Amino acid sequence: MANPLEFLTQVRAEAAKVTWPTRRETLITTALVIVMVILASIFFVSVDQALRMIVTFLLSLVH
Repeated sequence: MANPLEFLTQVRAEAAKVTWPTRRETLITTALVIVMVILASIFFVSVDQALRMIVTFLLSLVH
């Protein structure tokens, strides 16, 4: 096991190898995630409403 100073040196060296996204890339990715969340929400609300209507119709046939 490495001593704490050597460990921190290795961590710093590994962190220097990381390629961080640019501000533009981060903003584009964030916008795409928000758009996909909105689209998924619309899809699931639509499916939920369709299923609700079908179940309501089927239950109305019973009564």
